[in-house]
Amino acid sequence: MCPKTDLPEYAFIGRSNVGKSSLINMLTNRSKLAMTSSTPGKTMLVNHFLINNEWYLVDLPGYGFALRGKREMDKLSNLISHYVLDREQLTCLFVLIDIRHEPQKKDLDFLNFVGENGVPFVIVFTKADKLSKQKAQKQVEAYIEQLKEQWEELPQHFITSSSSKLGRDELLDFIENINKSLKK
Repeated sequence: MCPKTDLPEYAFIGRSNVGKSSLINMLTNRSKLAMTSSTPGKTMLVNHFLINNEWYLVDLPGYGFALRGKREMDKLSNLISHYVLDREQLTCLFVLIDIRHEPQKKDLDFLNFVGENGVPFVIVFTKADKLSKQKAQKQVEAYIEQLKEQWEELPQHFITSSSSKLGRDELLDFIENINKSLKK
């Protein structure tokens, strides 16, 4: 159940084991706000965290692989779709992608889904510390090339690492700038 609020919401989503909980913990400087796990599909609910009494950080369940039955996967898919498409307070969806992997069909399909439905989103590449800067940039370019095949305007993207805090300031500045513009 989502809170009744007029505050902006910034939701984080990605495939299972993309590093979503680690990124949320890094952004909030709280080591256990979002529970990390080596088991895919740990997040099963829409979790709201109030930040500075100004906005909500929303932790969504992962899409894609999870050790769940079809019925449970359908339920999660409906939960995600309902939130992403119907939640008026959703200000921006942060779609997390593990930078170590080649463009994945599930990620590309999800990006197309949110794009086709007019959901405001950005791409957040995670786990950049696991690759050299050069290899990380090549991976980003591979995704951009894939997106260019169907997109006229490309979404903004960020490169992050939870362990080195790479991208933390950029993401928080991005959110702060949107919040400032909403107040005007």
